[in-house]
Amino acid sequence: MMRLAVRTLRFRKSGFIATFVAVIFGTAIVMACGGLMETGIRSNVQPERLAAASLVVTGKQSHLRPGSEDATPLPERVGVPVELLGKIRSAEGVSSATGDYTFPAISTSVASSVAEGHNWSSASLAPYTLTAGRAPRSGEVVVPSGTVGGRAVFMIDGTPKTFTISGVASGPSGHAFFSDQDAAQLVRNPDRFADVGVQVAQGTDLDAVQKRLETIDGNLTVRSGVDRGLAEHPDAESHRTALISIAGSFGGIAVMTMMFVVASTLALSAQHREREFALLRGIGTTPGQVRKMILGEALMVALPAVALGCVPGIFLGRFLFEQLGSHGVASPVVEFSQGWIPFAAGAGAAVLAAIGAALIAARKSAKIRPVEALVEASLQRKWFGWVRLFFGLAFLGGGLALLIVTAAVMTGPLAGATAGPSVLCWAIGVALLGPFWTNLVLAFWRWPVQALTRVNGRLAIRNLSARSVAMSAAVMPVMLAVGISTANLYMQTTQVHAASEAFTRDLRADAVLASDAGMSSTVLKQVRAVPGVTSASAFVRSTAAIDEPRNAPFDEDGAPVIGVDAQGKDGTAPVRLTAGSLTGLTGSTAAIPEYMASKTGRGVGSEIELTMGDGTPVKLRVVATFAAERGYETLILPASLVAAHTTDGLTKQVLVRTAPGTDVGPALAKVAAAHPGVHVADRSTLVTENAADLQTQAWVNYMLVGMLIAYTAVSVVNTLVSTTLRRRREFALQRLTGSTRFQVLRMLTTESTLITLAGITLGTAVALACLIPFSATISTSALPTGPISIYLTIAATAAVLTFTSTLLPALTTLRHTPTSPNHD
Repeated sequence: MMRLAVRTLRFRKSGFIATFVAVIFGTAIVMACGGLMETGIRSNVQPERLAAASLVVTGKQSHLRPGSEDATPLPERVGVPVELLGKIRSAEGVSSATGDYTFPAISTSVASSVAEGHNWSSASLAPYTLTAGRAPRSGEVVVPSGTVGGRAVFMIDGTPKTFTISGVASGPSGHAFFSDQDAAQLVRNPDRFADVGVQVAQGTDLDAVQKRLETIDGNLTVRSGVDRGLAEHPDAESHRTALISIAGSFGGIAVMTMMFVVASTLALSAQHREREFALLRGIGTTPGQVRKMILGEALMVALPAVALGCVPGIFLGRFLFEQLGSHGVASPVVEFSQGWIPFAAGAGAAVLAAIGAALIAARKSAKIRPVEALVEASLQRKWFGWVRLFFGLAFLGGGLALLIVTAAVMTGPLAGATAGPSVLCWAIGVALLGPFWTNLVLAFWRWPVQALTRVNGRLAIRNLSARSVAMSAAVMPVMLAVGISTANLYMQTTQVHAASEAFTRDLRADAVLASDAGMSSTVLKQVRAVPGVTSASAFVRSTAAIDEPRNAPFDEDGAPVIGVDAQGKDGTAPVRLTAGSLTGLTGSTAAIPEYMASKTGRGVGSEIELTMGDGTPVKLRVVATFAAERGYETLILPASLVAAHTTDGLTKQVLVRTAPGTDVGPALAKVAAAHPGVHVADRSTLVTENAADLQTQAWVNYMLVGMLIAYTAVSVVNTLVSTTLRRRREFALQRLTGSTRFQVLRMLTTESTLITLAGITLGTAVALACLIPFSATISTSALPTGPISIYLTIAATAAVLTFTSTLLPALTTLRHTPTSPNHD
């Protein structure tokens, strides 16, 4: 049978091209996702500034809340308490240990760009080498380039400070070194080192020393080898989970899509060869031999396709990682890793998909009895068997269950966790019962189409009615492409809009002053002194873990925290107070959402316990409660408290509220001009920043969904092209009975219109089954939000694919005379 399979491929190359292309695309996508996952798991960052240290001690960037089994990631640099330096130095096997202060120090006068400042003693951890001058003393600095004795100005804590250049050092760029005394004064939290570099005595077991250091304090992490680079770039570790989850989810969807596309192409090929299989069964071929032949064909197509798909898989993985890095989803300092495991995963998934698809395609042809085979080949297949009916109803039931959970249980952005899978359940359920849904939709569209097209419409509708099973195979890929893409894209646009609405509903700031280098308290004082300004407040963001109460309505990723200054009822804080006041929001206080207060019983006057983003535990007294949209709750804390527990310790935004009818723009611009790096913007800047994470997530989904849709288009094109080519005899018979080429094309155009309408209608219904409960949950409207151009583009793309895949092969077929052997 394998020899017969080889001969079959020789004479039926066109029937297997789509399978070949689908396996190539599937292998490349799965391999690329495997590379992203391996990159996320390894998170290799080559050390630069700490390259000379044998080990690097950092703070643990996660916090295990009481009573919880899952650790909450800490977004800010945790650091190492200064008092632990002595214990680290005295550990057995440690020859020396150097603490490193790290703080923002943006150069405004040094030739080479400098973004971070450090204490000079930590320069030995690179190591840095003086090429001119000497080590810095008080009021001096060592820079990557410059003139010894010259002046260097740095923006530190929002204030320009001038230092004398005492030396020039060669080493990793972007860093300046101050005296140890100055660094301890310039850093926001002198009680914590950013990290501690450890030198191990020669001949000492590095792993043993690492274990000893980890026992000093349970909140320490000791890194060795390439992991030392994560101490320099702690944000790289925070991106690890996002990269792994994106790679895993997208890879899983890609495998499912590949399985569907390959299965549909092989099943369609087997369906078009019913007469061939009928003849084989009629001359005594056993079902096992038929299955073996179909499986052999699939493997002979899949194996070279897998080998070819490995080539674009290498470049696709790196391209996706670069795109994710440029949009803030992955850290650009992480090295892209794609070893043999992604290759094995991509190849294995593709081969298994081909084997599974071949077995599915062979099931019907191998089971049929020889006497029934020739009869079955000439008749239309039944709509579906009991197996497809069972699984189709099961998936539809799963979609309905997820719809109910999304509408009744989920809140806010969490609704996406059930709405996303629901669209797959709805799509698969409809696809498995395709003939039923196709006939149901065509029953609606047939009358308006027939009224517009008349004779050709009646002929097309009769064709579709007689060949409803075959037509459902053409409609279902269009439904999948429209349904999945519409649901995923509008879920993102709806969520971004809902988040913006929740934030702007209570946003009362009329203007904002912003600076990436931070702003000093002087800026805030000057803004408050501007005539017409009724309120001004610092604005700082972070994330914290809620330790008490334990039943707070926040997930394991932590609670978003906003820092503002104490203010009256006319202040700029984006909240609607329901109890208490923000006039006492100073020191260790907080304002919490009303829903949290009612659920936990912690109202005004009670206390809550948090672990701030840098791992510092705090106990806060509740001074106010405020209304908040479910799923978008935040905690309001004093700005000084939040800033003190962030990595850079900077206030980068000041919210301004003005008296009605007052134009304070020129005055605010004058204040901003007096402080380098500060600029004035409107409230849209805050809205954009608030939705930045969602916009990034939306961009990722747009890219990944676009790739899947392009992949699904292979199935659409193959199905329609194969279906059209199979009807060559029918077209020849029509022309022999008097139809012209133009009339046949008009009939096919009408059929393509019906297929397009049916696919778009079913796809829209599938998308709405996901989007309506999702939109109703996260926003005030059950209708999804987003530009109509997205839907029109999807529909237009589906129409172009359908018409092109039908009419182009028809034109090729109709070029031959009706009696040509090409119609056999």
